[in-house]
Amino acid sequence: MTHDFLIIGGGIAGVSAGARLSELGRVLLLEAEPALAYHASGRSAALYEAQYGKPATVALNLASRADHETLDGGVLSPRGLMVLATHGEEELFAADIAAMGLPRISVADAVAMVPVLNPDAIAGAAAHADAWDIDTDRLVQHFARTIRGAGGAVKTGAAVTAITRTATGWEVTAGGETHVARVLVNAAGAWADRIAGMAGIAPIGITPLRRSVARIPAPGGHDVSGWPMLLGAGESWYAKPDAGALIVSPAEEDPVAEPHDAWPEDMVLAEGIARYQQFATEEVTRLTASWAGLRSFAPDRALVLGPDPLDPGFVWVAGQGGYGFQTAPAASRLVADLVAGRAPLLEAELVAALSPARFRTG
Repeated sequence: MTHDFLIIGGGIAGVSAGARLSELGRVLLLEAEPALAYHASGRSAALYEAQYGKPATVALNLASRADHETLDGGVLSPRGLMVLATHGEEELFAADIAAMGLPRISVADAVAMVPVLNPDAIAGAAAHADAWDIDTDRLVQHFARTIRGAGGAVKTGAAVTAITRTATGWEVTAGGETHVARVLVNAAGAWADRIAGMAGIAPIGITPLRRSVARIPAPGGHDVSGWPMLLGAGESWYAKPDAGALIVSPAEEDPVAEPHDAWPEDMVLAEGIARYQQFATEEVTRLTASWAGLRSFAPDRALVLGPDPLDPGFVWVAGQGGYGFQTAPAASRLVADLVAGRAPLLEAELVAALSPARFRTG
């Protein structure tokens, strides 16, 4: 069987692109791991904060909001965001709250919202309610159902081992089977440049960066469900309620030489706990779990969306960084528009800022 679109990668980038492309033809999605959203997508902090990211990312966030509020009945639930600075971080704090449009709040108000905060450590606090948890599994499964409902297929445990360009499209070998498609869509996350190389397409310079996370018990036995996500000035750490506990991260971005199933390092986690701990009155005495994921960025840290100008039959859906879920509805719609030859709903300047063509000039 010949497919119209073969998508490599079963994270949020791949399933959302597959769902939109299903309107244009038959889709086959291949995921190397035994389940969808196994790597970066499955290890996301899962927050929708529209003003978080570079300008091009913020534009995609904003364009995605309506879908987040309506797809599958809506995938957002209230969370809120608080940015905190300690003494000596005032300039970073001012830059953060200006970029995200957060109003300052008093130290007393911050402690009232999160009672374990140490008022003596806080040199600045800002917060708003317009930040939302994303039901990531619900969103992934919605898009996967859309693919299947349109007559497409989703195959897990299908690692790609060979890609061949043909006169009419592509042959892709995965899981011991060879599949034929007219258009190849590269949504392989940290592996995106590797997939491009297998297809004979020049890489873009997608860099995988490790980020580590620890889960700790709810501080002091508090009910943390109503607490906002906490973000250190300059994104030096974060903490977020999760299933009755807190997840805490040093928000590091450590480059890795090769994409892999990432794992956390003890010293990195300890640094993250220490950054959080300086703001908290309750001591962290144990971790209940820990993990790491790979955030993948293009050199300019903007997403890479659309056909490669050197071979329009090869489509990039890559470089999501930590913004894949936030941007997925608008990013996937843009990809489908470009593949279909339709005029995108997004402004031309933004489309150009996201196009792989920006790496093919000069």
